[in-house]
Amino acid sequence: MAMIEHPRARGPLFRLLFIAAFASAWLAACGGASATSRASLEAGGSAPPATTAGGNGGASPSPQPTTPKLSVTQLAGARVIYSYAGLEPPPSLLAQIRAGEVGGVIFFGSNVSSLGQIHGVIKQLQAAAKASPAHLPLLLMTDQEGGQVRRLPGAPVLSEKQIGEQRDAAAAATAAGTGAGQLLTSVGMNVNLAPVLDVYRTAGDFDDQFQRSYSSDPATVARLGSSFVTAQQPTGVAATVKHFPGLGAATAPQNTDDRPVTLNVPLAQLRSIDELPFRAAIEAGAKLVMSSWAVYPALDPTRPAGLSSKVIEGELRGRLGFHGVTITDSIDAGALSAYGSLGNRAVLAANAGADLILCSQPSSGVQGITVVQALAHAISSGKVSKAATQASVARILTLRAHP
Repeated sequence: MAMIEHPRARGPLFRLLFIAAFASAWLAACGGASATSRASLEAGGSAPPATTAGGNGGASPSPQPTTPKLSVTQLAGARVIYSYAGLEPPPSLLAQIRAGEVGGVIFFGSNVSSLGQIHGVIKQLQAAAKASPAHLPLLLMTDQEGGQVRRLPGAPVLSEKQIGEQRDAAAAATAAGTGAGQLLTSVGMNVNLAPVLDVYRTAGDFDDQFQRSYSSDPATVARLGSSFVTAQQPTGVAATVKHFPGLGAATAPQNTDDRPVTLNVPLAQLRSIDELPFRAAIEAGAKLVMSSWAVYPALDPTRPAGLSSKVIEGELRGRLGFHGVTITDSIDAGALSAYGSLGNRAVLAANAGADLILCSQPSSGVQGITVVQALAHAISSGKVSKAATQASVARILTLRAHP
């Protein structure tokens, strides 16, 4: 997220193909309606990409799965990450999970009093998920970047900048990824919204002021970010690289959580500096990519990256070849103030190519409910393509089966 706190067995190819087949079979078993034609809110939007095995950026696309027969509300809910206030999840959230209308939950410091406490909460959530039609684990996530941005006490202790300054920075990044993965696994979480791959420009700028960037050298960020990813993911915790296509050029006040931000970075610079670490992380197998809420005129002068099919479908999936799960930053961000209600923002993000919508305002799940209702209505009315939604849900279920 943009802000500090809001919030083995057989070979790889066999495993990836098995998981893809599992997700496809489960979706088919759920039953289904025929896909409606795409009615994109964004002119010129591209068609949804093929579903892929394993959610891995390095994997080749597999054929489209059998059309699922989920209810519209279940299709919508599978795309939404909820949050809640306090130390205990509300009964309403547990009920929605049992109904199969929740994709996952994000945790913040205010949800955690101890490792034992949050482990107990996660057991409740996953028991509810086991009773749902999917019988698949939820995506349970947090921001465990290191340094100042840690929701749980423990690894990684060093910030990204401190890692970049180590004599053996690659070893430090590897240790951070392993430590983060082991910690999250110990409490039952399976997704880390890290590492940050922004390439900061000047001392004290948006990323550097909180030491959230490894370096101002894109090759260094690429190397260390990939080391973190490849160390963390074998622990069973999927990595989320962020904030695509990069917030490194943002000045200290340019916080997309608070206000609209435009980054006038020339296209050649954007691709050679800011996108370089993302290309490396995708090749390393990063399973999720979080998009930025900044506007990049070189790619799309009219919309923030996370609402732009030119950025997500064109640049990320088309040019960089990412086949995994895409996720928005916080849907309530100030950068989206011109785009209406939370529901309208979610519809725009879904049409742009976002698989998961992140609802991170801890309001006992009200935000998530609002977004699910808006997405369900948009799917029913044809404002969001059912075919694209089914492809997104297939990617998400594949990730839930094997984070």
